Amino acid sequence: MDGGTNSAEPSEVSSPLLSTELQAYAGNDGVECEEKRQKETWSVPPILILTTLVAVSGSYVFGAAVGYSSPAQTGIMDDLNFGVAEYSLFGSILTIGAMFGAIVSGRLADYAGRRAAMGFSEVFCILGWLAIAFSKVYYFIDFISCFSEDAYMTVAYDPVGWWLYVGRLLVGCGMGLLSYVVPVYVAEITPKNLRGGFTSVHQLMICCGASLTYLIGAFFNWRILALIGTIPCLVQLLGLFFIPESPRWLAKFGHWEKSESVLQRLRGKNADVSQEATEIRDFTEALQRETEASIFGLFQLQYLKSLTVGVGLMILQQFGGVNGIVFYASYIFISAGFSGSFGMIAMVAVQIPMTTLGVLLMDKSGRRPLLLISASGTCLGCFLAALSFFLKDLHKLKEVSPILALVGVLVYTGSFSLGMGGIPWIIMSEIFPINVKGSAGSLVTLVSWLCSWIVSYAFNFLMSWSSAGTFFIFSTICGFTVLFVAQLVPETKGRTLEEVQASLKS
Repeated sequence: MDGGTNSAEPSEVSSPLLSTELQAYAGNDGVECEEKRQKETWSVPPILILTTLVAVSGSYVFGAAVGYSSPAQTGIMDDLNFGVAEYSLFGSILTIGAMFGAIVSGRLADYAGRRAAMGFSEVFCILGWLAIAFSKVYYFIDFISCFSEDAYMTVAYDPVGWWLYVGRLLVGCGMGLLSYVVPVYVAEITPKNLRGGFTSVHQLMICCGASLTYLIGAFFNWRILALIGTIPCLVQLLGLFFIPESPRWLAKFGHWEKSESVLQRLRGKNADVSQEATEIRDFTEALQRETEASIFGLFQLQYLKSLTVGVGLMILQQFGGVNGIVFYASYIFISAGFSGSFGMIAMVAVQIPMTTLGVLLMDKSGRRPLLLISASGTCLGCFLAALSFFLKDLHKLKEVSPILALVGVLVYTGSFSLGMGGIPWIIMSEIFPINVKGSAGSLVTLVSWLCSWIVSYAFNFLMSWSSAGTFFIFSTICGFTVLFVAQLVPETKGRTLEEVQASLKS
């Protein structure tokens, strides 16, 4: 079915709102209307800032989990006698857990609510971090005699280290939920003129989580580092009791008065929310006349562009090599003949400022320009790293090649942080209408984590095959990403979620 007004389909959903929205993109009247809308401003009430911070504290957990495997690698491999294959499994099993989380993320967030989904994710993460921290050595009470004077506590050992894998898997399940629900929730609670910046804080917090984990890991062993990982989980879990549910989720289930009340609270008591509330209500009512699509129901012509953009960006984001580089950054620097610890500190020094710059530019420059610059930078960074390893293999310019590898990884990291890290998740949260958002979000998130698992598991083996070849492959994929963005990705800056979704359906 087509949500537009000019479709010949007898089963279409016609709505004055949809007609108005589609007209906003054609003709001078539509342009003037859109320019007028973009000039609207909202005050930023403290509750909106608090709500966003609580939500994105889950993103910090995401970043800490991704960043954990790099500083913990040496300690775990030494303490538990892990080889490359065992540690590659440990690093990549995070993404396997995330795939499980992704499968249920959309449906859980749709039926239980955005806040409940974030709560479930943090429970998984807390259990996972504790399992990692106490893997291979854990305490238990002799329950047979626990009520007698002979009760005692003993230390047992897990010779295989299964709890390490179980913990990493549980953290991954939590990440799979968080990676979908956090950007969707933030996108649904923020006004259109602030949505890009607020939603991109998701990526900033991922960056902060990974970066601070790198730094903390330089001073603490891997068990303490895992225990520290539970702190942001508890922060979000407690904070969820003080933030409202998404007004668009409330509208989907017919709680119109509560939806408008929450919207008023998020915009400020003096803000006029009547137009936004009416737009949400009309668009939701129109979509409710359509069948709520399952994952297989997404493969229809009306969702084709949204699905292509969402899935395509996730595939290209992951196959560009990000998780291989982030998971094993220390190993890359050492392989290139550079100091692993210095390289990690340099990465932190680049990631946070560049991610912050992306947040500031998101609602000024738009999504597409940042994506194009970011993808071009990742292409260049991978090419420089590939050139470094190529020169090293030829035993030429031995003094220059390590520096070239450092520069390449830093250019890649900075460029990725600027746009490719966060914008695909922002666009994913914007392009799917509410009646398919759960199924579409699950599919897109699942694809992202599946590709992430492939890259993170294969990375060490690819580096053993050819370090230069690995980075040349990543560079080629990043170059293709530039073409994909230029041809297919829409600009969503300054448009409400309903406007974006109506234009894509047409």
